[in-house]
Amino acid sequence: MALYTLPELPYDYAALAPVISPEIIELHHDKHHAAYVKGANDTLEQLAEARDKDAWGAVNGLEKNLAFHLSGHILHSIYWQNMTGPKEGGGEPLAQDGVGDLADAITESFGSFAGFKAQLSKAAATTQGSGWGVLAYEPLSGRLIVEQVYDHQGNVGQGSTPVLVFDAWEHAFYLQYRNQKVDFIEAMWQVVNWQDVAKRYEAAKARTDVLLLKP
Repeated sequence: MALYTLPELPYDYAALAPVISPEIIELHHDKHHAAYVKGANDTLEQLAEARDKDAWGAVNGLEKNLAFHLSGHILHSIYWQNMTGPKEGGGEPLAQDGVGDLADAITESFGSFAGFKAQLSKAAATTQGSGWGVLAYEPLSGRLIVEQVYDHQGNVGQGSTPVLVFDAWEHAFYLQYRNQKVDFIEAMWQVVNWQDVAKRYEAAKARTDVLLLKP
């Protein structure tokens, strides 16, 4: 089967400046994201070896490693697409920009865009150590929810689909924002690509059988 591969950035390293510096984008994508891709592929090889040898002494660690690296790969792949240049992105989703369904869903799920923005900002900024703030579509209720992801795992509803992710790991901001994670999270709102978020929301809604709760 095909191995995981590092996706190309949809813009050049300087596209998100001054919100995120070119140096951060280059290191984040070319080094950190690449490491998760390699880690996922290496772990799959190690699991294949364990099956061949019927040697399961390290299975707990291998399964955790696979979840960690694979989630890192998936979340980062969404992250790059979720952003666009400050001139094109940011603000809030509006009907006149063609993302009215997403705007309505945010208001219905959180009461207002301001309430949603505050919750996602706090969720991202208060992750213990490394983590993510995530806006996800939850298929059982059909609503949007905010989740916290610690490291690359945990605190997520099974079956929920991420549509907007805020990376709160130090490697995402430290070179530019130092230890001011809250300032970075606030700045992130200037580069949100609402067109991409809206497409992900519509695709998630269309997957009606994702949980298979009924025969």
